[in-house]
Amino acid sequence: MISISIIIPVFNEEKTIIKILKKIDEIKTNTNLEIIIINDGSTDNSEGLIDQNTKYFDKVKHLKKNLGKGKAIIEGLNISSMDYVFFQDSDLEYNPTDLIKFIKIAEKYKADLIMGSRFIASERSVLHFWHMLGNKFITFLFNLINNTTFTDIYCCYCFFEKKNLPVSKLKSLGWGQQAEILTYLSNNSKKIYETSVNYDARKYFEGKKIRYYHIIEVIYWIVFSKLKILFS
Repeated sequence: MISISIIIPVFNEEKTIIKILKKIDEIKTNTNLEIIIINDGSTDNSEGLIDQNTKYFDKVKHLKKNLGKGKAIIEGLNISSMDYVFFQDSDLEYNPTDLIKFIKIAEKYKADLIMGSRFIASERSVLHFWHMLGNKFITFLFNLINNTTFTDIYCCYCFFEKKNLPVSKLKSLGWGQQAEILTYLSNNSKKIYETSVNYDARKYFEGKKIRYYHIIEVIYWIVFSKLKILFS
């Protein structure tokens, strides 16, 4: 049985964090999971709810101030102890039950990197046109530079062998971190797969959405990360 660290970054998610933890708890049977919560300086009641529900997780770190999802991911990676890592947002856009599919693929095919994709899913919210267009563009650019064929590089769900990610080299703390991480993983992994995930998008007024002006940052990290690998 493979071992998996699930890293959950949290920032002001008092409405959903416990629901997410309960959903993960439902799939613990016959799985070897380490649940890690990084509270990224939440100013609502997220911290209190987390501390009142310790039975649902294994490790927690409360950051004193909000440093960004990227920093939370790095903190989670630094304290993770399992062979595989899986990222789980603390809202309800992605359903943790999809993790079962990732585990089956990893066990069956010995995959060391599996990306989720909202665009090949059987069920998902209809995305805004410009949001989808931007995603298609950065995915195309990433594939072109890294010789891959992903369909959705900014899907939250990324499942990988931790040994293939040089955590100490991660520099981006913003929206570019996903591209940075996936660049390292796609260049260090031997067996790469992609699987569909169901997606229930939050509305734009609820915040925490990638915006059009973030594309420049993402492009920078796609190009810069690849150059770091080529010339390191």
